[in-house]
Amino acid sequence: MRLLLGHLLLPLLLLISSTTCLDNGLARTPPMGWMSWTAFYCETDCAKHPDGCINEDLYKAMADQIVIDGYNLVGYKSVHIDDCWSEMERDVNGVLVANKTRFPSGMKKLAKYMHRLGLKFGIYEDYGTKTCAGYPGSYKHEKVDAETFAAWDVDYLKLDGCNIDEDLMPIGYPLMGKELNATGRPIMYSCSWPAYLINHPEKVDYNVIGKHCNTWRNFDDINSSWKSIVSIISYYDKNQDKHIPTHGPGKWHDPDMLVIGNKGITDAMAISQFTIWCIWSAPLIMSNDLRIISENSKVILQNQEAILINQDPLGVMGRLVKNTTDIATYVKQITPSRGNKKSFAFALLNRNEAKSYRKVEISLSAIGLTDPAGYYVHDVWAHADLGLVRPGDSIIVDLEPTASVFFRADVAGIPGHAQRRRIYPLNNSRVVYEFEKVQLSTLKKLEFADFLRTNRVPF
Repeated sequence: MRLLLGHLLLPLLLLISSTTCLDNGLARTPPMGWMSWTAFYCETDCAKHPDGCINEDLYKAMADQIVIDGYNLVGYKSVHIDDCWSEMERDVNGVLVANKTRFPSGMKKLAKYMHRLGLKFGIYEDYGTKTCAGYPGSYKHEKVDAETFAAWDVDYLKLDGCNIDEDLMPIGYPLMGKELNATGRPIMYSCSWPAYLINHPEKVDYNVIGKHCNTWRNFDDINSSWKSIVSIISYYDKNQDKHIPTHGPGKWHDPDMLVIGNKGITDAMAISQFTIWCIWSAPLIMSNDLRIISENSKVILQNQEAILINQDPLGVMGRLVKNTTDIATYVKQITPSRGNKKSFAFALLNRNEAKSYRKVEISLSAIGLTDPAGYYVHDVWAHADLGLVRPGDSIIVDLEPTASVFFRADVAGIPGHAQRRRIYPLNNSRVVYEFEKVQLSTLKKLEFADFLRTNRVPF
């Protein structure tokens, strides 16, 4: 999360060169899991909100749901505590203490619960004197906190950046990474370092940050609205030339949590957020109530074809290659790629919340897919093959408000790469998506012929 910074008038006591790189071998693909903040924030009144407060029962319930509903089988492997988990003061030895009322079993037992389910356990701290919500921060406690997290069998640390002089961040964040390494326990390290430097981009060096952090936030907190999602997309589009070269296995730009399944997020918005996060090779960290989300949301979050693109071992961040007032086109290299034979994923997004676009034409050559052998194109959301498409061919799509389309294009001509039969015409504007089939029975205002002319239900 990002809040206004406290300012500490302290000298720089350490040099960056005195710390070592993170080099923990973790996060070779973007991390996937569940985090509490955007869905539950800092709700600590468990009497008033017994099912929605920050306590051990909430995290156990989400871990259970991840396994019950099969999220773990498609890659969601971690449960992350966010702010507001500790007591308001450290103990007499300066050690963090879990809130005794809301986490009576303690963090080590909670970690054991996660591990028994085959999940990883993530925790939150802040580099400042206090966390964003006013709980004890890690400033001048980096070593003891790292050792405490290791003793609790923590697998992932999110280190926020409230209540600290931003000029100390290039010291403190690498220092915590060094202390985590020194524990001997592999702990994935997520930094909020650049998120607090939005107004000072000259202070952000992602080459340095990537040496010390596995992932990092660099923009505003997300909330459950299209406006928030689009603001993040716009920021990433504007800064892609800085982001793309510094993004990849072990070091990921993090556009923040997936808000799919929350009130205010339609299925079209959900599909679009998931599409763009996957085209970016971004961390897929859900923040929702897995106990009550819709079946559609669950299907979106568990789309294995989209996840396969997100988790592609090349770890390439997709690039915005074409842009109009409302329509953005992204392209990302994926495997199989061999020499000059390169495969890609590509997506179109309609950012407009009110306006539809009919018969939008995508020429493969116009977006950089120029291999003369062509590409076997597959629609990720329709789960349908378009067959062999040549660079001079075009695909025609319709885009409802906030909607997107997502394709993978496996290059032809790589030995052992099987051909796929086209099972519907290149114009997919008449495809009925599986989400829409479920909703067809509830449509009152549209005739079926009109419905078929869209590839997303109007929301």
